[in-house]
Amino acid sequence: MSLIAILDIAHPDLALTPTIRDCPDASIEVVPHSTTDPETGLFFYLVEGADETFEDVLERDHTVADWMLVDEHGSTRVYRLQHTEDAALISPIATELGGLLLKAETNDRGWTNRLHLPDREALAALWERCEETDISCELHRMFRQDEWTGETVPELTDEQRVALVRAHEEGYFEEPRETSLEELAEHLDISPTAVGGRIRRGTGQLVETTLLEE
Repeated sequence: MSLIAILDIAHPDLALTPTIRDCPDASIEVVPHSTTDPETGLFFYLVEGADETFEDVLERDHTVADWMLVDEHGSTRVYRLQHTEDAALISPIATELGGLLLKAETNDRGWTNRLHLPDREALAALWERCEETDISCELHRMFRQDEWTGETVPELTDEQRVALVRAHEEGYFEEPRETSLEELAEHLDISPTAVGGRIRRGTGQLVETTLLEE
């Protein structure tokens, strides 16, 4: 099992932080898997809603060594950037720890990142590296995932799983209901209150892991 971690990071030297600050109406997203050659140090960014001052701000951004407009369609632009040696980047740290940056998009202060990491130890190591370099890090969500399949595995307990599956099979979620908590409790040999709690908590975990992330 691997982990998906969603966290916010902020630091004055993080990639494009001055541009994020000076162009609040622009939405910037890293184009994933675009830096396969570590020797180039080139990154691609998808920019939405940038005004005519955006490229002037890029010129003044101390985290940008060079930039080029690759494509433009309406309000959407794609830029290729090379960062300065002093620019702080989270993706090389994640790669070093056996992880992968799945998505990165700007927020009011910096970046919201979705990372694929091998385990909790890798997340802890990433957190320590951020602390060592004074990068502000706020973890929003973390959940398990089948490695490399993209298939999310909600963190349900075995009891919650059994209760939800049995409730579905017996028609508890139908309208009108085809069974009751009392009947499910009898099948599972627990109290109706316990059944209701397992269904409620399990459903909450499923919604948080799937629908909220969608």
